[in-house]
Amino acid sequence: MQNLFDQVIFGPIHSRRLGLSLGVNLLPIDAKICSFNCIYCECGFNTTTKEFNFPMRSEVKAILTRKLSLMVEDSEIPNVITFSGNGEPTLHPDFEGIVNDTIAIRNELCPSAKVSVLSNSTRIHKPRVFSALKKVDNNILKFDSAIDRTMKLIDQPVGKHINVEWLTNELQKFEGNLIIQTMFLRGTYLGEKIDNTTDVEVEAWIEALQKIKPKQVMIYSLDRDTPVQQLQKVTVSELNAIAERVKSAGFEVSVAG
Repeated sequence: MQNLFDQVIFGPIHSRRLGLSLGVNLLPIDAKICSFNCIYCECGFNTTTKEFNFPMRSEVKAILTRKLSLMVEDSEIPNVITFSGNGEPTLHPDFEGIVNDTIAIRNELCPSAKVSVLSNSTRIHKPRVFSALKKVDNNILKFDSAIDRTMKLIDQPVGKHINVEWLTNELQKFEGNLIIQTMFLRGTYLGEKIDNTTDVEVEAWIEALQKIKPKQVMIYSLDRDTPVQQLQKVTVSELNAIAERVKSAGFEVSVAG
């Protein structure tokens, strides 16, 4: 299963977490390319069969400017401009330059809109990626489990260096200027049971949050088709119960069921 975004700029769509969102896809329109291979990703598993081209910085700038200009003319101001799409946006070789362009375009055409990046956190050790993420309004970074085996089952990291300890240490370098996003689910994969809603999982996850100190935590569960069929959506009541524990630990939290 692959359900790819077929445009560089897509939407706007109504995001469960962000409101009216205009999407920016910095990955090829005919491939899923990511440094994770998440078992729940709506775009499916990674594509590995041929060469792919990233959209050029100038192309992204021109299309975004044109689309935002039309939206402003129609009085359809987005709440947010969101980097997401067919994989990990920070893999684009000119990610920082495109972020700089996007902020300038936003400032000129729709200054009330926020600029957001949905990232899996795997490239935050790269200086130019780190610099770019510190510039955006909503630096939303994935952290699906604080237990290494669970994280690797859910997220299937491509890089061998990626583990919970590494992620936690790198996320701390933002000094609180980040939003943590966590997918809660249960099911089976490769013959192993997965459930990051258990007391052991949630306690370890909250302990990691206390080290990372994010300004906000976003939690959610499945909403679209997944490439692994043996996965189950966590109920809104369960998410709310987890959210209460996060609030008790001193964090702002939002729930998208």
